[in-house]
Amino acid sequence: MNKAQLVEAIADKLGGRQQAAEAVDAVLDAIVRATVAGDRVSVTGFGSFEKVDRPARYARNPQTGERVRVKKTSVPRFRAGQGFKDLASGSKKLPRGGEVAVKKAPKGSMTGDASATAKKAAAKNTTAKKATAKKTTAAKKTAAKKSVAKKATVKRAPAKKATTRKAGVGKSNGSKGPKS
Repeated sequence: MNKAQLVEAIADKLGGRQQAAEAVDAVLDAIVRATVAGDRVSVTGFGSFEKVDRPARYARNPQTGERVRVKKTSVPRFRAGQGFKDLASGSKKLPRGGEVAVKKAPKGSMTGDASATAKKAAAKNTTAKKATAKKTTAAKKTAAKKSVAKKATVKRAPAKKATTRKAGVGKSNGSKGPKS
């Protein structure tokens, strides 16, 4: 399927070929601009687009076998989402008729208000940081309690006391002591 066929496929749903062409162009333009800027574009259930840097390397010319230096470059990468993979592999069946094959975006993500989305993301990050801090603190307290418990349970052997014998008391082991 090429771009013209894609426009024709969605023209009925959008009310005409002109609106479909503008929608396809707008979506593709937004994806390309964000990817070129280094942002990751994720479409739930479909996949994600991102810019990937490839380092400089050496390759071989297949005709001559000569070693050739290849400069570092950046390329776009697309990774299919799990829903798309499941449909392509056949583990899930494609919905019939007018149903959408790719899951719809989460509620609130289509509002167009970037600041609201940014605020939600910031709130999630703050909550995640607080939860991580609590877990870390709890882990430190648990580790401290364990080390204190280990110290308390480790019993040290008492120091050996020097024993002194009184003369003439105790067993006779053939030692020379005072005669009685």
